[in-house]
Amino acid sequence: MSYTQIYYHIIFSTKNREPILNKAKRRELYNYIWGILKHKQCHVYRIGGTADHIHILMSLHATQSLSETIKAVKVSTNKWIHDNHVFEGFKGWQGEYGAFTKSHAEHQIVKNYIMNQEEHHKTVSFIDEFKQILRNEGIKFEEKYLV
Repeated sequence: MSYTQIYYHIIFSTKNREPILNKAKRRELYNYIWGILKHKQCHVYRIGGTADHIHILMSLHATQSLSETIKAVKVSTNKWIHDNHVFEGFKGWQGEYGAFTKSHAEHQIVKNYIMNQEEHHKTVSFIDEFKQILRNEGIKFEEKYLV
């Protein structure tokens, strides 16, 4: 048996960061994502976000790859949203995503951070948040690729 304990903080946004994920239907989306990840034997600790992006704190099952798991979430939710007309005008997800490993000590901090996204984004835009996360993680980036 393989044993792993790797927490991933995943972030991805709607295409062109359009604020299309209305609050009334987000819980349904989060539950759908949770089901996809559970089916892949992943453990979800928290899902949250705002009208233009999603945060997920999760652990992958040892047999799953991160990129394939995120692809499955995006493809499945895209189809589900369109088939069920969940978010009017939804055009899809950005192709890119952020994925950052977190320590066990950071686990609760990230859970709380995700839980408080609505409040956090009253004063900070998604792009400013993402740039700060990249800086905090020590990741060099070019501004032109974040627009």
